Amino acid sequence: MLKPAVAPSASFRLTPVALACCSALLLSACGGSNDGNSLSTLNGDAPLVVAHRGASGYLPEETLEAYSMAIDMGADVVEPDLISTKDGVLIARHDPNLAYSTDVANHPEFASRKKTTQVDGETQTGWFASDFTLAEIKTLGGISTDAERPQQYNGLYKVITFQELIDLVKAKSAATGRTIAVYPETKNPTYHRDLGLPLEDKLIDLINKAGWNSKTAPIFVQSFEPSSLKYMRSKGLNTKLIQLIDADDVNLKTGALTYAVPYDKPYDWAKAGDSRLFSAMVTPAGLAEIKTYADGIGPWKRYIITVKGTLDASGNLTDINGDGKINEADTVSQPATTLIADAHKAGLFVHPYTFRNEKRRLASDYKGDPQNEYLAFYRLGVDGVFSDFSDTALAARKAYLKEMGR
Repeated sequence: MLKPAVAPSASFRLTPVALACCSALLLSACGGSNDGNSLSTLNGDAPLVVAHRGASGYLPEETLEAYSMAIDMGADVVEPDLISTKDGVLIARHDPNLAYSTDVANHPEFASRKKTTQVDGETQTGWFASDFTLAEIKTLGGISTDAERPQQYNGLYKVITFQELIDLVKAKSAATGRTIAVYPETKNPTYHRDLGLPLEDKLIDLINKAGWNSKTAPIFVQSFEPSSLKYMRSKGLNTKLIQLIDADDVNLKTGALTYAVPYDKPYDWAKAGDSRLFSAMVTPAGLAEIKTYADGIGPWKRYIITVKGTLDASGNLTDINGDGKINEADTVSQPATTLIADAHKAGLFVHPYTFRNEKRRLASDYKGDPQNEYLAFYRLGVDGVFSDFSDTALAARKAYLKEMGR
């Protein structure tokens, strides 16, 4: 997705029945509560906590260890990005460019494979998964993608296949007695199709083999590219489908979202010459269009609550906290948009991304406490959140549910 506490007790984790209800109910009513304590989610259920790339705030992302930690924390759902190896195996990695999240640069045997190429219209230099077999990729270790996060685990944990994640989720569900869902993304699907390594049919096959091809199964399938979702639906995929909605950044002087390649529009739109931006998706017409092929949206959280800095007399951004840097810690949250209500009106659930704990990512009104940001979104009625820190998201949900008398 967009660029780059103590685990809660089992008492408020979703039970298998509750999670199944919550998942299925994202689409159809399931005896919603009329006790006066119903929530503002699409169907009045507690919002899901989705472990974004696993416990990626603590361990190298998209590794078995990161996913295991997130599940042990109590995450309801774990999220992998899926890309393809040279031999057509789906692996959990956020980027086709392995330089970003693995120690491939430390492997001299692969030095000759470094190259410059284009991914979704962006020129990148590095090592690309499509040039490596699974056996070769299995020699690489994951690394932290954020310098502020722990670095001592770099290289220790290996890249995994999607099948290995399915196996982990099934084993953990059986061991804990609670249903854990998965939330795979077809990553750069047009790019992979152009390489002759399409993702969709392989994903459908793995889902079928897992016995998960239904609306009530513990799985959500997401993509930034509408054509990927539409193709899978046409090929008989019956799971919940989610349209991701991106942007490049926020203009901190105005609070307006900005759009630049490759975060301006879905790449399939770009290739087709469609002039629309991702912003077209959050209009009532855009949401109605999404509803024809998907069940929910996964918008960047700034589409719901954006942030804005303070300007001095010369019109320059003010370094509020005096750390010599201008970032989101120097901003103030702006009034929420109507996106959640609009999406719910269209019958779509809303799972915004990505929530993180680092103080540089938190608007000043959250007072350095990431739970305050979660609470702001929970109170607006989001149906789930993508979080790098599942424990924090769960603790905030517990506080929110207590606040709501649940």
